[in-house]
Amino acid sequence: MLEPLPVDYLLIGHVAVDLTPSGKQLGGTVSYSALTALAMGMRVGIVTSAGEDAPLHLLDGVQIVNIPSKTSTIFENVYTESGRKQTLHGQAERITYEHIPQAWQNAPVVHLAPIAQEVDPTLTEMFPASWVGVTPQGWMRAWDEKGSVFAKAWENSEQVLSRVGGVVMSLEDINHDLELVEWMAHHTRLLCLTEGENGAVLHWHGDRRRYRPLSVKEVDATGAGDIFTAGFFTRLYQTKDPWEAARFATHLAAYSVTRVGLLGIPTHEEIEHCKMEVLS
Repeated sequence: MLEPLPVDYLLIGHVAVDLTPSGKQLGGTVSYSALTALAMGMRVGIVTSAGEDAPLHLLDGVQIVNIPSKTSTIFENVYTESGRKQTLHGQAERITYEHIPQAWQNAPVVHLAPIAQEVDPTLTEMFPASWVGVTPQGWMRAWDEKGSVFAKAWENSEQVLSRVGGVVMSLEDINHDLELVEWMAHHTRLLCLTEGENGAVLHWHGDRRRYRPLSVKEVDATGAGDIFTAGFFTRLYQTKDPWEAARFATHLAAYSVTRVGLLGIPTHEEIEHCKMEVLS
């Protein structure tokens, strides 16, 4: 294996193999976020773990360090009137700092993106030269012996929140507990809560602003939150302006729901249009 080249945006977490009515699809935060950051001009690297069933070739243009695993992390989502029922059918290997290539240890942006308790939380301490962002959903879920996924408290959240540069989570991640959001916002530098078709709310420096999305016809919302996050983290890196980054990412995520799955990755034209919308 060739030594990895330096990257601007490092993602750490499992790609997922999603079981859908139309067959297996590549999913997971790292997949959607990596392709979004790549589309925005970043050099992107992923440290993940997956089996041979994961179609990693779909991440063309992204450098991948894959920890060998007998199985990938496999999710099945069933949508009901009472909400999403999620089942975990397989889990790949855990990721620790020893798996990070030396050439990536000073990446400007590090995005910790657990989906199934696979990312060691102490990684938040290991990148002193980087801006570290977190999507903590994978630390906020557990599963029973049948693989049925359920929400759980985020252990040691206060320590992680105090170390990182920014956090993005969804209303679903925190089970619509807005008091918990306020508590988390008080304990971290920057927190963004995504609310689906209602847009996003950014908490920063004791202030809070809501961003409404563009009006679009939704086809598939899969990955929209991950596209939002990479758009937000990347635009924040580029502009150093959280308010502008949040507005940009909200518009970018809206475009993504007009297409199915990974086809929702933003185009160059959409990215440029979102930049102009922010400036207008």
